[in-house]
Amino acid sequence: MSVSDAVERVVPDRRRRLGPGVADLLEPVEERPSLTDALRTTGRVCGLLVALAALAWGSGYPYLFPSLGPSAYALAVSPSAATSRPQRVVGAHLFGVLGGLLAYHLLAAGLTVTQPSPALSIDALRLAASALLSLGLTSLAMLTTDLRHAPACATTLIVSLGLLTSLTEAGVILSAVLVLVATDPLLPGFDGVEVPPR
Repeated sequence: MSVSDAVERVVPDRRRRLGPGVADLLEPVEERPSLTDALRTTGRVCGLLVALAALAWGSGYPYLFPSLGPSAYALAVSPSAATSRPQRVVGAHLFGVLGGLLAYHLLAAGLTVTQPSPALSIDALRLAASALLSLGLTSLAMLTTDLRHAPACATTLIVSLGLLTSLTEAGVILSAVLVLVATDPLLPGFDGVEVPPR
C-alpha cells in the first residue's frame, strides 16, 4: 500500500469529524500549473522588476519596495484579471501614496516604524492611527472609483508608517509603478496561470 492510499483511508474519517470548513483546507490543490507554466510565470515576475532593480542600483533611490512584488506577481499570474489592468494598478498605487502621505503628515510626522516605540506610547499610537487612516482612505478611494489593486494597500502602509514619506520618495514610488506597468507589455506574453473572476 502506498503512502497516498494510506492517507486516503485515514483523512476522509478525519474530514468528517473536523467539519466541512476545516475539511476544505485539507483538499489537495487541483489547479496547480504545469512546471513549464510555473517557470515561465516566475521568469515574468522577475522580468517585470529587472528595470526597477537597475534603476534602484544606478540611482540610489528606492525604486524597489515591497508592494511592487505583489503587483508584479498579479500581472504575471493573472494578466487578464480586472485588477491587473494598467489604470487600476497605477490608480490604486496613486491612492495608496496620497492616503499614506495625508495620514502620515497629519498623524505621525517624524516617526517611523523602524524606530521602535515603547508599548502603549503616544508615538506608537500615532503610527498605528496613521496606518489605519491610510488604509481606510486607500480602500475607500479604490472601491468608489473601481480602481482596485490590492498591493496598493501595502504601498499606503509603507508611506503611512514612515518608510517613504517625502514628495521625492512619493514621486519615486509612482514612477516605479509606471515603469512596472510600461514593462509589462514589453515582455513576451502568455495568458498567465490562472483566470480569476473579473
